[in-house]
Amino acid sequence: MTERVAKDRSGARLHGRVEGAGRPCAEPGCGEPGEFRAPPLEGPSDRSGPRAFRWMCLDHVRAFNARYNYFAGMTAEEIHQAQHPIAGWERETRAFSAGGAGGNPRWADFDDPLDAIAARYRRDPAPERGDGKPLSGQDRASLAVLGLPANADRSTLRRRYSELVRRYHPDRNGGDRSKEHELQEVIAAYQQLRGAPAFA
Repeated sequence: MTERVAKDRSGARLHGRVEGAGRPCAEPGCGEPGEFRAPPLEGPSDRSGPRAFRWMCLDHVRAFNARYNYFAGMTAEEIHQAQHPIAGWERETRAFSAGGAGGNPRWADFDDPLDAIAARYRRDPAPERGDGKPLSGQDRASLAVLGLPANADRSTLRRRYSELVRRYHPDRNGGDRSKEHELQEVIAAYQQLRGAPAFA
């Protein structure tokens, strides 16, 4: 019995264990508490809802899992259908459109002072470059730091960088270091864009 108690203590953090519920193990003749859930008994339900799960002790749920066979009682055709890669996905689903049953969310019904709900569904159009080179999200953020449009070329990038460094650098401002944070952001943005494919 001591060994059994020690084993229970060592497995107290096993996934799925529900302690202290007062349920006995569903295995006939077992006096241990039923702390682990197992599928309900086989057979047709009484249509009042899903059948309740069985609860078993650790030893009996392990034995149950070892002998459990999902395909028991199925024909070869039913087993083949259940193992098909898209099993369950071939059913038609309803369309989620403005004219559908659900419709779009009505933002006027929500108090959204931080714009947390609407911001999730808002999609700002991505800026396009005339040369067709793609911009990453980081490229767009860096361009915003430098105050440049999406179509800026490499020479425009260099000119803007020089202008902002002169504006924020302490040596150009009588030793004033209050704009060092802005200067660091400008330098980081320039370095990132200089290595970006759109400015190669």
